[in-house]
Amino acid sequence: MIKIDFDKMGGLIPAIIQDYENGEVLMVAFMDQKTLDLTLKDGKTWFFSRTRNKYWMKGEESGNTQEVMEVLTDCDADTVVIKVKQNGPAACHTGNRSCFYVRWENDQWVEHSKPLFDPNEVYKK
Repeated sequence: MIKIDFDKMGGLIPAIIQDYENGEVLMVAFMDQKTLDLTLKDGKTWFFSRTRNKYWMKGEESGNTQEVMEVLTDCDADTVVIKVKQNGPAACHTGNRSCFYVRWENDQWVEHSKPLFDPNEVYKK
């Protein structure tokens, strides 16, 4: 039986969130045992925020939730890939579809998408 190894990185594992239909990597976040259990039970993605030191469900503020379609772990059982149906236009808090919208080109980082919503409006910052 496989058991996820939360001990290697101080109780947290990386969670790679991928669009179920097209394979696009939407985001990377961190999970502990509690948030992985919540995700598997609830069918929505839950994470641990290292900067805010709290648990959060993706979309709890923006409404852009993620419906879990499939969960995989790697051969070392210390990382998960969660394939989701992205509900709402964007996974990134910047308003972009994916957190990976910046590409290295010609010796510089270049943004390759436009926000699909205004984060200042959604998050009331």
